[in-house]
Order: sequence, then structure tokens, then C-alpha cells
Amino acid sequence: MSYKKRGIVDGVDYDPMKEPRYAELATFMRAPLADSLDARVGVEPVIEEARRVVGDGPTYISFDVDGLDPVYAPGTGTPEIGGISTVDALRFLSGLRGLKLIGGDVVEVAPPYDQTGNTALVGASIMFEILCLVADSNFAR
Repeated sequence: MSYKKRGIVDGVDYDPMKEPRYAELATFMRAPLADSLDARVGVEPVIEEARRVVGDGPTYISFDVDGLDPVYAPGTGTPEIGGISTVDALRFLSGLRGLKLIGGDVVEVAPPYDQTGNTALVGASIMFEILCLVADSNFAR
């Protein structure tokens, strides 16, 4: 049994469609820049677009911590000044409830760059939310 991989990727420094090995395997959605998540637009249109892109197929969530503003997660290799807030990240994830989620991960957490430990806490909290979504998705089937 083969699945068509689907993902939501940050896309700031990495364009998966330029990699030939991904072109056949994946349908990707580039997450919008943080300015489209501000108060003028909000998280809801981003959730709608993500749900439209992945449809009812199996979905894997990969959350890139460096998309968060460094005030929330400074311990990352490439901080995004003007990134999204943790509140918006959690709202976005909760908006994915009901999708056919098969797994997820959190990337770019670099604790040595954060003396406060906030980034590790944020990463663990985001991963906990993803695990809850995956569990909810699996129990619903």
C-alpha cells in the first residue's frame, strides 16, 4: 500500500518542488509568511488553505520552530524576525483537527542557542498538540 505524501512546509529557504525526488511523491503547501497571519487576515484563511490542499488524504505535519518569532523561540538555527506567535501556531494546529493525520514532527529546536529553555518548552508543547491531533484522528477512524 503506498501513500501519496502530503505536507505543509515552511518554504522560506527550501523549495521542495525543486527537488526531483519530491516532485513525484508529494503535494506541498507553502506556509504563508508571518505578515499574512497578522490581525488583518488571521489564522482562519491559512487553516482553510491547508485543509483544501491536503484534502482527505493521509497527512503528516512537520512544524518548523524557526517560523515562530524569536521572542517565543530564540533557540533555533535561523530565527524569523516577525514570525508568528505561539498562540497563532496553536490556533493553526487546532484548526487541523479532523484531518486524517498519520504523524508529525517539530524541527529546528536548538536548545544550546536558548539559555532560558523556552524554545525546548515551545517545541515540546507543539509536539504534544500534534500528538493529540494524531491520536484524535486515529481514534476517530
